[in-house]
Amino acid sequence: MPDIVREIVFDTETTGLSHKDGDRVVEIGAIELINRYPTGKTYHQFINPEGREVHPDALNVHGISNEFLADKPIFSEIIEDFLAFFSEGSLVAHNAEFDHGFLNAELARQKHPGIDPTRIVDTLKIARRKFPGQKNSLDALCTRFAIDNSHREKHGALLDSELLAEVYLELLGGKQASLTLEPVGTGQVRQENTSSEGSFNLKRPSPLKPRLTEEEKSRHAAFIETLGENSIWKKFGS
Repeated sequence: MPDIVREIVFDTETTGLSHKDGDRVVEIGAIELINRYPTGKTYHQFINPEGREVHPDALNVHGISNEFLADKPIFSEIIEDFLAFFSEGSLVAHNAEFDHGFLNAELARQKHPGIDPTRIVDTLKIARRKFPGQKNSLDALCTRFAIDNSHREKHGALLDSELLAEVYLELLGGKQASLTLEPVGTGQVRQENTSSEGSFNLKRPSPLKPRLTEEEKSRHAAFIETLGENSIWKKFGS
């Protein structure tokens, strides 16, 4: 039975470009992959930046205004759900240093250890190695891999995570590269502002009934006896 590989493809939107200067996370979106296939489990949350104004340039990118965020929960109120979804597996992001830095800054404000950098997978670095000297933005990669992003009028953390998941699989060689005959767990419908703790039991709850009858087994054994001592069935068993 193959190992279960869990990956979280995620994106953040922020008030500005620098968490070191006090900019905050205002949206987190993520989808779960198990053995490189989406399970249907997602995480999505808007976050009140606690008085930090959204920079006009950031507003032009994602369209999330201070007025919209006014009644949203602050990070300390969503940290448990966030950690429940993000606690296991690799974390995949485009230009991951940016998102990783912002998430760790939010966690640090809550006196919580940051996300280990060894868990981070940066699709921008993968794309630059695969397509050196070419445009490797998310939009450019969607175009290169014929992924429909026509509905992406503004950046959005969950939408961008869904697009990035498709890009990520293409960067790894396409969805067919990870085909497996083992089941990978049951996907659930999308639930906004919630996290899902998945347990993936790949064992069949009860063995399948034998398909051969005792009579069929006896006839098969009798037939094998007619093949002689040098038959391949005698060497390797029936």
